[in-house]
Amino acid sequence: MRTPIRLRLSLSYFLVLLIGMVLAGTLAWLAVEGLYLATQRENLLAQAKLTAAAIGGTAIPLDSPEFYSQTTNVNPGIHTRLLDEGGAVVIGVPLPAGEDPVQVPPSEDAGYVPAEELVLRPEIQSALAGQPDTAVREVASSGDRRVLYAAAPVFGENGKVISLVYLSTPLPPSGLPEKLIYQLAGAVVAAGILASIAGIFLARGIARPLEDLDQASAAVSSGDLTQQVPAGSSISELQNLGQTFNQMTDSLRQSDQAKSTFIADVTHELRTPLTVIKGTVETLEDGALDDLSGRGRLLDSMGKETNRMIRLVNDLLVLTRADASALKLDLQPLDLDKLVRARKKFLEPLASMRKITLEVLRIDSGSNSGVWVIGDADRLAQVVDNLLDNAIRHAPRGSVVSITLERLGEEISCAVTDTGAGIPAQHLPFIFERFYRVEASRDRGSGGSGLGLAIARSLILAQGGNIKAESQEGQGTRISFRLPAGENCHLTD
Repeated sequence: MRTPIRLRLSLSYFLVLLIGMVLAGTLAWLAVEGLYLATQRENLLAQAKLTAAAIGGTAIPLDSPEFYSQTTNVNPGIHTRLLDEGGAVVIGVPLPAGEDPVQVPPSEDAGYVPAEELVLRPEIQSALAGQPDTAVREVASSGDRRVLYAAAPVFGENGKVISLVYLSTPLPPSGLPEKLIYQLAGAVVAAGILASIAGIFLARGIARPLEDLDQASAAVSSGDLTQQVPAGSSISELQNLGQTFNQMTDSLRQSDQAKSTFIADVTHELRTPLTVIKGTVETLEDGALDDLSGRGRLLDSMGKETNRMIRLVNDLLVLTRADASALKLDLQPLDLDKLVRARKKFLEPLASMRKITLEVLRIDSGSNSGVWVIGDADRLAQVVDNLLDNAIRHAPRGSVVSITLERLGEEISCAVTDTGAGIPAQHLPFIFERFYRVEASRDRGSGGSGLGLAIARSLILAQGGNIKAESQEGQGTRISFRLPAGENCHLTD
C-alpha cells in the first residue's frame, strides 16, 4: 500500500523526534541526577562541618556509658532534624577496638556496626585524616536504597582530631525526588508537544508543494497545459522544482500553441493552391478544355500552384528532418565565395525585374583566393537563395542588395544586406519562426510562405554555424550567418 508523503514525513519526523527525545532525556536525566547528587553532597557536608564547628573542642569521654549520642539530644542548638530521616552521630576518637559496635545515623537502619568495619569506610578514613568527605552506598537493610554519608572531623585545642560528626540522608529510590521527576516529565511532554506541532507544520510545508505538483502533473498528463504551481517555497529545492515545472508547462503550452498555429498555417497554405487547382479543373470540365486560347492560361495557373504546393511540402520536409536531426549533410571544405557568386548570377533575373542590383563584397584587402568553409554545398546554396530572395522581395526598387564575406577568427561570416523598410523591433526576435510574417498579406502576395528564414536557420545550425538578424525600421535589414572556416581558407582578418 502506498503511503502519502505527508504521512511518511510525519511518521519519520515522529520517529526521529522519539529517538532524539529518548537520547536527550537520558542525557538530561543523568545530568540532573549528577547535579542533584552533587548538591546533596555539598549540603550534607556543609551540615556536617557546621555540626563539627558547633561541638568545638569538646571531647567525649571514652568511659562514658553513652560513648556515642545523637547531637540532637546533647546539642539542641544544632538542627540536624533538617536531614529528614538522618541524624548526626558524634563518634569518639579513637574508635573502640575489637568488635565493639558503634552507632551509625538512623538512615542506615542498622543501628550499630562493628568499629573495625566502620573505620574502613572511605569517608571515615578521610575524616580521621582531618579532611571532610562524603560517600554514597547501598544499604541492604533499607531495602537496597542508596544513602548519602558525610563525615567531618572535630578538632581539639591541639589541632588533632578528637571526634567525628557522621551524618547521612537517604537518596530517592529513582535517583531524583518525585517532584523533580514530575517537573522533568512535564518539560519533556511539553517539548514533545511543541516539537510535534512544529513537525506537523514542517511536514506540511514540505508535502504541500509536492502534493500541488502531483495534482498539477496529473492535470498536465490529462491535457491541461495551463497548470501552474506556487513557486514561493522557503525551501530552495522545492522553489526550484516549482519554477522548473512552471517553465515546463509554459514551454509545453507554447509548443502546443505553435503546433496549432503550424497546422493552421500549413492548412491555409495548402488550401490556396488546392482551391485554384480545383477551380481550374472544374473550369476545364465545364468546356474550357476545348477552348484552345483560354486553356493554356488555365493550365499555366494550375502548374504554378502545383509547383507552389510542391515547394511548400519540400520546405516542410526539410524542417521536419532538421528537427529530427535526420538531414543528410555532405560536410566538406568548399569555396563560399564561388558559391555565393553562382547564386547571385542565378537570382539576377529576379533582381532585374525589380531593378535591384546584386553585389558581392569581400573584406580581405583585395585577395582573389577562395573563401573556404566547412559545409554542404547544396544546403548552403539553399540558404543563400532564401536570404537573397527575401532581400530582393523587400528591397526598394533601384536599390542594391549586398553579400559580404568576412573572416572572423576561426569562422567565416556571410551577410546579406538590403536597404528596405526594415523590421520593427517587436517582430525581430521571431522572424526565424515558421510561418511568421511581419506583414502577412504582402508576403503571401509576393509568394512567400514564411518558411524561408526558418529553413535557413535550421540548415545553418545543422552545419555547426549560427545565424542572426539585425534591422532598424527605415534603414534596412542585415541577416548574417557564420560557419567554421575550412582547412584551406586563405581569407585574412
